[in-house]
Amino acid sequence: MDDHLIQVFSNVGMISFIALSAYVLLLTGEISFGQQAFFAISAYASGIATAMWGWAFWPGLVWGAAVAGAAAFLLAWPTLRMRGLYFAIGTLAFAEMVRLIFEIFRYQVEIEGELVGPDGSEGFRGIRYIFESDISATQYMLIIYLLLSAVLAFLFAIERTRLGAIFRMLGEDELLAEMQGVNRTYYKVMATVIAGVIAGIGGALYAHMNTYIEPKIFNVMLGVHSLAYGLIGGLGTAFGPLIGVGLDIGLLESTRIFTGYRMVVFGGLVALLLIFRPRGLLDEAAVHAIKSLWRRFLPAAQTQRSNNRAPD
Repeated sequence: MDDHLIQVFSNVGMISFIALSAYVLLLTGEISFGQQAFFAISAYASGIATAMWGWAFWPGLVWGAAVAGAAAFLLAWPTLRMRGLYFAIGTLAFAEMVRLIFEIFRYQVEIEGELVGPDGSEGFRGIRYIFESDISATQYMLIIYLLLSAVLAFLFAIERTRLGAIFRMLGEDELLAEMQGVNRTYYKVMATVIAGVIAGIGGALYAHMNTYIEPKIFNVMLGVHSLAYGLIGGLGTAFGPLIGVGLDIGLLESTRIFTGYRMVVFGGLVALLLIFRPRGLLDEAAVHAIKSLWRRFLPAAQTQRSNNRAPD
């Protein structure tokens, strides 16, 4: 696999985390334009841990995701009374506040005669743990997809439990869910924290792959795209947002065909899907149809195998 393909697949994997983060909140009926804030918080926190404090990569990643989760918890409480458009604007305001804080945040230490650390709008350079540890681009891509697989497995497990049913119930009708004894506050906070941690994992991976981050990377468009990926791919399964990321990063951004027209095509695709498939390509009906087909196919395949093994 050449370097360009490795870069494309790595970018798809990293952005998938923020897309899944927005997906978790979409399940509960909330639209967030601010998941890039947790992506940024973890990028800075994990970068500081490895580049400045001398931590190894894995503790640094866990630290970044934990700080992002804590920030999500702090955001959840003041926005609990907000719903719909008010919640969306609240998350956007929070994300812009975080970005502006990083514009003025300076914390540097001298390492081997050089200043390392966040330097306000000049960004944060020298997050070189991956390169100094001789981890190749291919190996790092595998790390990204290992973590992505773990997050997907976690989300699939949730969907099979009462927790997943409650998230979808809140997304369908909060009042009805509360009438059935669901503690809306508890589960909304839980969903927000889970979403923050997932975005945080992606942020830590992004910082270490690129070695340099700056506040303007984490702008509102990153949040808009993360939301759109779920709306394109579908809300019926956690695979949905990955389809959205693959179409945008893997196809529109990474091929020359759409050079200069990426945002036009992407915006048109979102608009068409909102009209004709408001729950995305893999919505609940599509997922149910695929599962029904699989259930029919599986017994038939098992019967065929049994017949083939049976003696004449």
